[in-house]
Amino acid sequence: MNKPLTGALLSLLLLGAAATPAVAAPTTTPAPPATAAPAAPAPEATAAAVDFAGTVALSNCSGSVVRAPGSQPNDLALVLSNGHCLESGFPAAGEVVKDRPSSRSFSLLNSAGSKVGTLRASKIAYATMTDTDISIYQLTRTYAQIQSQYGITALTLEGARPTQGSAIKVVSGYWKRIYSCNVDGFAYRLKEGDWTWKDSVRYTSACNTIGGTSGSPVVDTTTGKVVAVNNTGNEDGARCTVNNPCEVDQNGNVTVRQGINYAQQTYIVVPCIAPGNKIDLNRPGCVLPKP
Repeated sequence: MNKPLTGALLSLLLLGAAATPAVAAPTTTPAPPATAAPAAPAPEATAAAVDFAGTVALSNCSGSVVRAPGSQPNDLALVLSNGHCLESGFPAAGEVVKDRPSSRSFSLLNSAGSKVGTLRASKIAYATMTDTDISIYQLTRTYAQIQSQYGITALTLEGARPTQGSAIKVVSGYWKRIYSCNVDGFAYRLKEGDWTWKDSVRYTSACNTIGGTSGSPVVDTTTGKVVAVNNTGNEDGARCTVNNPCEVDQNGNVTVRQGINYAQQTYIVVPCIAPGNKIDLNRPGCVLPKP
């Protein structure tokens, strides 16, 4: 899992953080001959600006202030991260945390990655490492209050499943670093130690995320919406162990992809967010595990 490490291992991670994924240069189309009538330009997809605005740094992980499509300005804001980033430690396999008091603090970042303020939780609205690896904190401030005081708007959760090949960015508030790559595919089951996650996003190799990037929002570069939350990668090539997840297909076949990293899809969270930003696990379409 992409949590920060200590001592010599942390030094190695810091060395790795110096490498920046390459970004392809834009291609150009030759101009038509002077004698030809100019062709109408083909419509181009407009890439959304993806920066650090709305991301947060936790004491041990990354995260982001998020809203559902139906969230309102006066709703208490939510912070999305990983279940394995909880201040109380990793939830056990099968464990679900719901509405547990928390006063955890988060460093709120602006577009340049500078800290502009501190946000505080009132509770862990939901967290688990079963089927997925997420934590959702409810804050003491509303979206409107955060916007008014800091000029920061929340990131919106996409309500649809991401597509293979789509361009994404993984935005780490902990490291203040953005990784750019694509959705390589999906793991039917991703197994790591005692935990198993369903339908995980697999990145192409350019998103070589490291410890501390856990909980980072994965943003679709076309829509600017959050489609997943970064959580792990296979570090050493080991099979299905902690820090070395393996993919398991429908027939039980195991595949190990050393150096490849993964995220958990977040469209499944949207149906579970009721009016008032309440996590309601009994809402139609909500498939998150229950306590």
